[in-house]
Amino acid sequence: MKEQLEQIKKSALDALESAATPAALDELRVRLLGKKGELTAVLKQMGKLSPEERPVMGQLANSVRASIEQKLEERKAQIDSAVLEAKLAAEAIDVTIPGQEVCLGHQHPMNQVLQQIKDIFVGLGYQVVDGPEVELASYNFTRLNIEEGHPSRDRSDTFYFTDDDSVLLRTQTSPMQIRYMENHKPPLCMLAPGRVFRKDEADATHSPMFHQIEGLVVDEHITMGDLKGALITMMRKIYGVDSVTRFRPHHFPFTEPSCEMDMQCHKCHGTGQIDGQVCSTCHGEGWIELLGAGMVHPDVLRNCGIDPDKYSGFAFGMGLERTAMGRLKINDLRLIFDNDVRFLNQF
Repeated sequence: MKEQLEQIKKSALDALESAATPAALDELRVRLLGKKGELTAVLKQMGKLSPEERPVMGQLANSVRASIEQKLEERKAQIDSAVLEAKLAAEAIDVTIPGQEVCLGHQHPMNQVLQQIKDIFVGLGYQVVDGPEVELASYNFTRLNIEEGHPSRDRSDTFYFTDDDSVLLRTQTSPMQIRYMENHKPPLCMLAPGRVFRKDEADATHSPMFHQIEGLVVDEHITMGDLKGALITMMRKIYGVDSVTRFRPHHFPFTEPSCEMDMQCHKCHGTGQIDGQVCSTCHGEGWIELLGAGMVHPDVLRNCGIDPDKYSGFAFGMGLERTAMGRLKINDLRLIFDNDVRFLNQF
């Protein structure tokens, strides 16, 4: 038995020294020290020995087991270290190699212009507010002094959800003026940007979905001069101090008096023609209608619980797309919605 134990120890230490992987090492552990291992098989023969031989052989067997277990731990540490070194070598990062340039995106041109307009009006003391795109007809039309039968309420112009025309996709952000006046007392100064929807055919200056920015100021002694001053300030900030604008008398049910503000066409510079051809951006007009505005109608103030004998106000609404076209020299509104990366990368 002594010879068997010595032979097991020698072959085990040699085999462990040759093991190169954790799996091979575990296989040797089971083969040598497991319940059916070589050392266990020898120990089962201890019962055949004389009482004098058993302590000697038992001590020798424990020594062999201890040697094998020690070698197992040593070899395991060596193999784990070798595996880690190989992994580090394979996954090494050369910090001297130039890194890959990260391509950062940028704001959509629409958002660029919207943010600029917000900054202008916030600087003038306006509060930016938001509201629902699915709106009630009472807010979108009735309380804005737009009565039944008005062309803008026709189904050919408006997207309705209900048969009784009481719920619709808002055609303007003006309902936010009503909602704001309902919940705030003068003095009021607010800006309401957002998406609006109308049954317009898509062409160079129209889209069935577009963005509008409504502004409202209500306080004592507000005049048309205040309105023109705010709008001219905005135009000069966006288009430069040399920008050319004009105000024309107009009619809106919710303002009185009312006006429209036009911007000189940036493409033909007011001539209406380019190389002898009608300008496709302004359709030969030389001007691009930019916004409608006016003094808030007394009935609209009354509808919101504001005394028109004490307070007055002005309101305006502009199309963001048309403003962006002039600001960024875009000649076709549809380009803004096409998501052509070649176009967007220019801005």
